[in-house]
Amino acid sequence: MAFPHLQQPSFLLATLKADSINKPFAQRCQDLVKVIEDFPAKELHAIFPWLVESIFGSLDGVLVGWNLRCLQGRVSPVEYSIAMEFLDPSGPMMKLVYKLQAEDYSFDFPVSFLPGPVKASIQENALPDSPLYHNKIQCPPAGGLGLNLALNPFEYYMFFFALSLISQKPMPMSLHVRTSDCAYFILVDRYLSWFLPTEGSVPPPLASSPGGSNPSPAPRTPAMPFASYGLHTSLLKRHISHQTSVNADPASHEIWRSETLLQVFVEMWLHHYSLEMYQKMQSPHAKESFTPTEEHVLVVRLLLKHLHAFANSLKPDQASPSTHSHATSPLEEFKRAAVPRFVQQKLYVFLQHCFGHWPLDASFRAVLEMWLSYLQPWRYAPEKQVQSNDSQPRCVSEKWAPFIQENLLMYTKLFVSFLNRALRTDLVSPKNALMVFRVAKVFAQPNLTEMIQKGEQLFLEPELIIPHRQHRLFTVTSSFLSPWPPVVTDASFKVKSHVYSLEGQDCRYTPMFGPEVRTLVLRLAQLITQAKQTAKSISDQCAESPASRSFLSWLGFGATDPNSCYPGNDLDEMGQDSVRKTDEYLEKALEYLRQIFRLSEAQLAQLTLALGNTRDENGKQQLPDCIVGEEGLILTPLGRYQIINGLRRFEIEYQGDLELQPIRSYEITSLVRALFRLSSAINRRFAGQMAALCSRNDFLGSFCRYHLTEPALSNRHLLSPVGRRQATSPARGPRLSLRFLGSYRTLLLLLMAFFVASLFCIGPLPCSLLLVLGYLLYAIAMTLLTERGKLHQL
Repeated sequence: MAFPHLQQPSFLLATLKADSINKPFAQRCQDLVKVIEDFPAKELHAIFPWLVESIFGSLDGVLVGWNLRCLQGRVSPVEYSIAMEFLDPSGPMMKLVYKLQAEDYSFDFPVSFLPGPVKASIQENALPDSPLYHNKIQCPPAGGLGLNLALNPFEYYMFFFALSLISQKPMPMSLHVRTSDCAYFILVDRYLSWFLPTEGSVPPPLASSPGGSNPSPAPRTPAMPFASYGLHTSLLKRHISHQTSVNADPASHEIWRSETLLQVFVEMWLHHYSLEMYQKMQSPHAKESFTPTEEHVLVVRLLLKHLHAFANSLKPDQASPSTHSHATSPLEEFKRAAVPRFVQQKLYVFLQHCFGHWPLDASFRAVLEMWLSYLQPWRYAPEKQVQSNDSQPRCVSEKWAPFIQENLLMYTKLFVSFLNRALRTDLVSPKNALMVFRVAKVFAQPNLTEMIQKGEQLFLEPELIIPHRQHRLFTVTSSFLSPWPPVVTDASFKVKSHVYSLEGQDCRYTPMFGPEVRTLVLRLAQLITQAKQTAKSISDQCAESPASRSFLSWLGFGATDPNSCYPGNDLDEMGQDSVRKTDEYLEKALEYLRQIFRLSEAQLAQLTLALGNTRDENGKQQLPDCIVGEEGLILTPLGRYQIINGLRRFEIEYQGDLELQPIRSYEITSLVRALFRLSSAINRRFAGQMAALCSRNDFLGSFCRYHLTEPALSNRHLLSPVGRRQATSPARGPRLSLRFLGSYRTLLLLLMAFFVASLFCIGPLPCSLLLVLGYLLYAIAMTLLTERGKLHQL
């Protein structure tokens, strides 16, 4: 595609928009590469906002752009390869960004599409905490709509890229897309690896053309470098200020891109719930409408894993803040500050919201793994720990004690939140059992429990009254990009600062190893034991083939109880292997909990004995756990849990008029209603005659009573104590019921009888007479047996 170099920018934009409709994807990308190479920044400036939106979609989710969240290499290999090459950190799109960055262009970004707390803060004329927004807020011009941020090209690109994860509509359930295979997920990984390198330094911006000089992408201002961060200096200001020239250390000139990338990702993906509202309500911004998706959580987990690897790539002699000196490079300072200053606070509130509001289903596994990834930075350390031959879990080194203490609430309070979730889930389900096993296994790692206990002891120990301490408490957590505070050597103060900064100074802390949490753990251990027994019971009860069982029941030769198998779990779908996995997960989880909280074997044995067998001596299911009140049985919390998860149930029987009971799945709706109207007409017309026949004391009277009367309500088995007091309903007179003819089973048996008779050359009429004669013989026998039974009762 050839463009005249004297074209106006508006014509270039119009041409590209037309090509986006008329040309195939591959050709459009080739044309864009040529445009980026050939045209100057002045003309590219006009097409940049349109190009970014056409790639990542509109902020309101109407336009999907290239749909990177669904683009997979195995499904669309050509489009996938072209898109990944174009958007690569060293690809044409990033060259365009650097080309515009060198000319100091800015682009308007509407405040209305920012995360809720940030948008509310700006609209209330309050400056957000993050320096990402400082000196960028622009009031609308006369007649303009809304506030805007003035962003440089790199920021504008990253804002759109990060927000496309949450601004686009969730993928439909029918579209089975593996997030880790999608172009968006892989691009996030590439950007993190490029701008937050675990080895070496951040690569410099690419040359805009062969033989050309590298553009200077740093935001410009007459005052000082990194001034796009506004009122607060950059994390690197203190390092740069003592240098005679920025060019003396090229890393300090380029590190702003890494800083910007991390701030954008954290703000767009995690800052959807305000810390202030969480501290007031102890519910993470319950009024917020934002709900994270499973895909969103998986991308955040990728960010956390890379941040751990990035922070742990510090050299051993530079990892400790005590070794900090002016000789430390800006990138190494950034590695040290990345997690505690950028991520910790917003991630904690984000996790609290997920733990409190996520549905109680297996999709919570994504949130769980994100949490566990953050709790285990040692998994992403560069040093290779030697695996023991006895396959025992590796011991957590003491070098991680500061991290655990400075993230104490991530371990303790969120563990309690998980306990409360686990107590409300169906542990018979293998997926839920796996989640309990995963958490117990992580917390049972050798030496981890001891370090968490040490952190709690540091927080709970009484604080000495030091005049300057209260002031320092807030300077430590005021702003992650403020000048570095003095090194604090008091470990207790560090833990207290962490807790108070997240929960407020009036918080009520529940120790993880205190009596309240121990009670919850014992309840969970009891439910684990019960779930193991229930899984075995389901396995025994549903061992026969479901297909044959349902077919025989349909024909009337098997059990017709619709409650003969437990609902509410996925064991039936996965079979015996699922039962084995559930039992294995729960058994190991119970052992890990015993190790973590030092439960004795006697305590676990006592729980098992107190729980007892789920079946009585007659092999029938016990009632749910309940107590007897004035109005009858009252369910306990354990009983409600048992009913919700299908562990136990009441034997519910229909106690009303059998003619008026709901139409069953094995009945023909229209036929049942027609037969009911016919029966009602016959009963109204011949009510007197039927009553006279049933009142006779001879055999004819017994025969009519067998067919025209139903068992008295007093003879039925009533479970509810309240129901027994209300069981005095008027007796119904004799009546005819034809409802049995509306059953699929009855009609199928009649058809089978006519088919068998036709094989013996018996016509429909003789066959009908034989059926009537056979039924009369059966009815006479049943009448005699019924009358004999009544005589024995007398």
